[in-house]
Amino acid sequence: MAELLRPPPLSSWRDRIGAAAAGVTPTRLLTTAGALLLVAVTAWWLLRSPAPPVERSLPSARAADGGVGRTSGAATTAPGGGTGTGAGGPAGSTAAATTASAAAPAEVVVQAAGAVAVPGVYHVSATARVVDVVAAAGGAAADADLQAVALATKVTDGARVYVPRVGESAGPSDPTIGPSTSGPGPPTPASPLDLNQATELELEALPGVGPATAKSIVDYRSEHGPFSAVDDLLDVRGIGPAKVDAFRDVVRVS
Repeated sequence: MAELLRPPPLSSWRDRIGAAAAGVTPTRLLTTAGALLLVAVTAWWLLRSPAPPVERSLPSARAADGGVGRTSGAATTAPGGGTGTGAGGPAGSTAAATTASAAAPAEVVVQAAGAVAVPGVYHVSATARVVDVVAAAGGAAADADLQAVALATKVTDGARVYVPRVGESAGPSDPTIGPSTSGPGPPTPASPLDLNQATELELEALPGVGPATAKSIVDYRSEHGPFSAVDDLLDVRGIGPAKVDAFRDVVRVS
């Protein structure tokens, strides 16, 4: 009986480690590792430093020199709260365009006369041309000589557009109404064109002379003075001997 009641002898530390290792299964090992990882993550979340407020990440409005409300560069504040870059900035350009639009008339008043369906005074767009005035007057008459009219010419307020009939020269314009925008008609040997008095529009009636060449003639005359001979046209850019010979008989110099 005494032998049965005697406690078993203490095992060595090696036996204890072996017994503990024998009782550890892979499932228990994974469960223990997961619990330790969860504890570590929770501790990190609770002890981490708070993120800085969003306001600190925004750029400061204070200028580099420490002044408040100053701006660098050429940016200025335009009247009315707009921001521009001086007089030529977007705000200045917009204001100038608005002022120009307000100052420019939307329409002009012109007179249509001669061989048109309904002669009279008409209100047309400020960008209208002679052909638009003829259309506003009901179109050209059956015997109208439209080849004698500069249909593409822009009209101005108070202008008088005269459409001649076939065989008729362009009618005179009333100086109290405005300049006539009808074409001068091509020069003839009986009525040669004066090179020192002719306008660009009249010079365009010469054979082989377009708007660019007519402008060159007027610019040369303004820079060098009146022409002394028809051959002086050879000094004008864009005019050669063949072109001068083509209209030598229909021009003159005063």
